[in-house]
Amino acid sequence: MAFWSSPTVHQYKVSQRLLFAFTLSLSLTYVCYTLMSCYTSFQFPLHDTSYLYQSRPLVTDQKQERVGERPTSPRDWVSPSPRVETASSDRLSGEAAGTTGDWRDSPPEVYTVQSWLEREAQESSTTDEELSRSNSTPDFGLQRLPQAIIIGVKKGGTRALLEAIRVHPDVRAVGVEPHFFDRHYEKGLEWYRSLMPKTLDGQITMEKTPSYFVTREAPKRIFSMAKDTKLIVVVRNPVTRAISDYTQTLSKKPEIPTFEVLAFKNRTLGLIDASWSAIRIGIYALHLENWLQFFPLSQIHFVSGERLIIDPAGEMGKVQDFLGLKRIVTDKHFYFNKTKGFPCLKKPEDSSIPRCLGKSKGRTHPKIDPDVIHRLRKFYRPFNIMFHQITGEDFDWEKDENQEII
Repeated sequence: MAFWSSPTVHQYKVSQRLLFAFTLSLSLTYVCYTLMSCYTSFQFPLHDTSYLYQSRPLVTDQKQERVGERPTSPRDWVSPSPRVETASSDRLSGEAAGTTGDWRDSPPEVYTVQSWLEREAQESSTTDEELSRSNSTPDFGLQRLPQAIIIGVKKGGTRALLEAIRVHPDVRAVGVEPHFFDRHYEKGLEWYRSLMPKTLDGQITMEKTPSYFVTREAPKRIFSMAKDTKLIVVVRNPVTRAISDYTQTLSKKPEIPTFEVLAFKNRTLGLIDASWSAIRIGIYALHLENWLQFFPLSQIHFVSGERLIIDPAGEMGKVQDFLGLKRIVTDKHFYFNKTKGFPCLKKPEDSSIPRCLGKSKGRTHPKIDPDVIHRLRKFYRPFNIMFHQITGEDFDWEKDENQEII
């Protein structure tokens, strides 16, 4: 009896009970944690669009229409854009005519959301680091859906316009092109909102994606977001625009056919290939008709890409009036860069470098057969007249039919 009642044995039994209690408590905690984790996974699945910066793979299937496959009607001149898919094969539909590489199929590319944003930044601008210092958004305010959108057109001068309007203290804009209303619409408005900069009351949130103008679903989708959204379209002589579009693609894919080959369905008969995106984008009147089904002309402002180069302050004054802003961006903000051949923004006070568009802008165009230029001008003339009649704007594209495209 003395042995079993000794202090050593008693302490041993107590320690055994404490160990059992601790093990039981740990087991119950693990079970509860597991159940809570399961519940959370049902409530917040990993593919939810709110997880913007989650490193889940995306796949772009960049199959595009081939040259020579003409659409059956003018309404089909807007071709599907590259589709964006998640690893679980969730398809994000939309149309974004104006992408390059129409004449061949490209292999799928796998990348994360972060790399997608980086890639878009590289394609859209080479000056965002400088802009972030000179026009940085304070770490307060709210992320709002855009009240104004630059919807087009590709190679018309949209980047120059965006860089200039971002100088205004009452404007905050996304540097990269979100492509929400053409490529990523199924991600939802909250995903789109999460891309926007923070703004204070009275400031305007903006973004620019030039392919919206030629995307069939974009007008309805933007109207569903906010029917009072202000829209800006930068247009340029469609022949010059097409050559600039081709020049950009040629810099990335030097093996592509010549502009003359791609521009014609049948050159002998003089049949222009309007299925080629470089040609199709310039048929402004047909694309505008789609927008006017949802937005009145008073909500769409047209900027001349040519006048944006010749008189940037004048064009920016009209843009600021359209947006209801005080005219702050004026002549004092611009200087003409003789090397690049277009205006640049004067350097901000906190920067040592002028804010000028990067090397991808102002490329030298290849020499194009004058007969091809003449035929393209003849092709576009009735569409230009229609566009002028609808908008009430005279862009002087027909003023000098014999001028050289440079």
